[in-house]
Amino acid sequence: MAEQTPPGQCMLYTLFKATPAWSLLPKAEKSRAIAEYLAAADDFKGRLTVRSYSTIGIRRDTDFLLWLTANELPTIQQLMEALRRTCMAPYLDNTYSYLAVTRESQYVRAHGDDEAVVMMQPGQSKYLFVYPFVKTREWYLLPMEERRRMMAEHIRTGHKFPGIRINTAYSFGLDDQDFVVAFEGDDPKEFVTLLMRLRETEASRYTVRDTPQHTCARRPLEEILAALG
Repeated sequence: MAEQTPPGQCMLYTLFKATPAWSLLPKAEKSRAIAEYLAAADDFKGRLTVRSYSTIGIRRDTDFLLWLTANELPTIQQLMEALRRTCMAPYLDNTYSYLAVTRESQYVRAHGDDEAVVMMQPGQSKYLFVYPFVKTREWYLLPMEERRRMMAEHIRTGHKFPGIRINTAYSFGLDDQDFVVAFEGDDPKEFVTLLMRLRETEASRYTVRDTPQHTCARRPLEEILAALG
């Protein structure tokens, strides 16, 4: 019997870095370029969700992140195409990009947890902490009950930090990682403590890669673009 495709959303976490040439443009030209870029994004209101975050002064290879969420992948592609047609696009290097979809967790659902959601609704937290995540092949060869036992510990650890919300999306076959993990919170120090505790769980030994790490501060896109210099 064929497996059914579960419902869910498509999402893209995509990061940009302004080129040195951007800061050399006349102020009026930059203002026109920013207005066009904002208008292109605004044209997609109601078709997808765009969340913007600044990484200026946090990572040297990025300036901002866009978190795009839509019901279908073509909608995300159409927005990215529209942004690339703007006169600002040549001055923005797309340094990182992570594609994923949401679906019910086989581990969370098994434990009757209320986090088994497929429609992700970003909150209002000040910070977003994002990274790609890859597990070992040995993990997927373990019996399901063994994986569920270890993930139960992982989930309990996360629940000890109510100020941090964990969003997990799946990238199998879509991108170079297994998952994209996005944490929302107001206190970077609390997030650091959470990650330290998660590294101490048994499931952590099956991690291949969980970098690069992106710390992003939530800001309106207009403010971010104006701060590029």
